[in-house]
Amino acid sequence: MTTPSEEPAWKQRAVERSIKTAKLRAAQRVQRFLDAAQAIIIEKGSTDFTVQEVVDRSRQSLRSFYLQFDGKHELLLALFEDALSRSADQIRAATESHNDPLERLKVAVELLYEASRPDPTAKRPLFTDFAPRLLVTHPTEVKVAHAPLLALLTELTEAAAEAGKLRADVNPKRAAAMTMQTVMFIAQSSGGTDDATVKPISADEVWDFCSRGFAGK
Repeated sequence: MTTPSEEPAWKQRAVERSIKTAKLRAAQRVQRFLDAAQAIIIEKGSTDFTVQEVVDRSRQSLRSFYLQFDGKHELLLALFEDALSRSADQIRAATESHNDPLERLKVAVELLYEASRPDPTAKRPLFTDFAPRLLVTHPTEVKVAHAPLLALLTELTEAAAEAGKLRADVNPKRAAAMTMQTVMFIAQSSGGTDDATVKPISADEVWDFCSRGFAGK
């Protein structure tokens, strides 16, 4: 039996089903907006588009857009977070074919470097245009967006430490954070006429530089 202050079980179930359905529909609406924005970015090769263009492409309403996002910035941030999450998943999948913990970490570092390098043939304005601005204006949001990549590198670094592959005095979490920032900075710093640009730094060189900071002899 239920007490007078409790909702009947049938009503609780009905409310739960209603909430579940509403969440599903909201997720579908969000995905349609993301897909529309991504298609426009690919077509234009830039993030120079309006909210109305996204609304029109998604065949949804402007009101629906603002129920899901505060504005264009939040939409771009969602796309950026989604792209980094997929990148982390792809890197993780590539490391799983290796058994040695340090080799898995090496694969992750090298793939992260290659994925972060500017590619003139690839239209990736989220990384070449939006991300640098975001780093200056919203550093906290950048940190959140990179969380999946940092979590992966931390996991791999901790596994290497547990296997005795790192120096005993290395803090795996801090090493992972410094490694991620170092790798991505080196990758994104190409451009110009210096020697590192004329003769691009390789993924092997990046790994050699990073690993000597924490790998045991």
